[in-house]
Amino acid sequence: MNKHNYNVIGVMSGTSLDGVDLAHIYFEIKNDKWIYKIVECDTISYTNEIIAKLKNGIHYSETELSELNVEYTNLLGNIISEFITQNNILNLDAVCSHGHTILHQPQNGFTLQIGNLPEISKITNQKVVCNFRVQDVLFGGQGAPLVPIGDKILFSEFDYCLNLGGFSNISYEQNNERIAFDISPVNTILNFYANTFGLEYDDKGKISATGNLNSKLLNELNNLEFYTKSYPKSLGFEFVKEIILPILENYPISAEDKMRTFTEHIAFQIGKILQEKTGNLLITGGGVFNEFLIERIKNYLPTIEVIIPNEKTIKFKEALIFALLGVLKLRNEINVLASVTGAKQNHSSGEVF
Repeated sequence: MNKHNYNVIGVMSGTSLDGVDLAHIYFEIKNDKWIYKIVECDTISYTNEIIAKLKNGIHYSETELSELNVEYTNLLGNIISEFITQNNILNLDAVCSHGHTILHQPQNGFTLQIGNLPEISKITNQKVVCNFRVQDVLFGGQGAPLVPIGDKILFSEFDYCLNLGGFSNISYEQNNERIAFDISPVNTILNFYANTFGLEYDDKGKISATGNLNSKLLNELNNLEFYTKSYPKSLGFEFVKEIILPILENYPISAEDKMRTFTEHIAFQIGKILQEKTGNLLITGGGVFNEFLIERIKNYLPTIEVIIPNEKTIKFKEALIFALLGVLKLRNEINVLASVTGAKQNHSSGEVF
């Protein structure tokens, strides 16, 4: 019989490359309802050397990727071990880790998250649940997004859940089933141009706010084929590198103007999804701190109540939900929804080491 209390750590590394998010979570099931508490949490920044490797991994040979996987597994294992030691965390049921996505090509039946080698269990001296996406792709799904089941179980009081990370994605109930999909790149682009100013990110969107909107560029972005596709659909860094950046780089305008225009593009695409809808919208992820972006999103959502939660939830919601995915795997319960990913069936995904 499954137990009703779990003491776990959720670990997430997103496409925005701001580091490894770690969240120590207590889960309890009361009256068939999941309750959680985020206890200790931290984000460990990457070194410039690791960032460069994670960015360039998309171009690596099979041998180089294998070496990077070993290096990253060691790095991640040590980061997790240090987090456990520093916070004196005892009696863990599991560490539930997403790893870091290097390649995501579900259309080719392939997705790769590094840091999910069995050695991570030996390094941390813990039971580790990881590699959540691969099985879904084998079942014909997108392998993404995986967070929506957590939205359904832990955040059901919100009509819509929007994440603003490296990419934006949304989840909500439609016809009594959960649907979710990626919307557009976000911080993968905004951080790229902030880096040209020697900054990690555009603080509160101040740089973007000074730029001028380029209508021609905005129209070209909004007319991309991806935005006409119906869900399920997901995005990887390939889309940024092969499609978005070449378009932006083709315009002889300032970085400020590109950032201003791309911010409008992000907001417009979100608005298009939720136009004429009512209810409340929970927004989490690093993009929440971009005040200019939030202002532009609200501009397109006059009939929606936008809710920004506490800072722990903003920053660590994905780590929290991967912790839940790991617990569901341990319970052999469904943790990936076919209605979201397009897989042939709901399933319990992940590997346990």
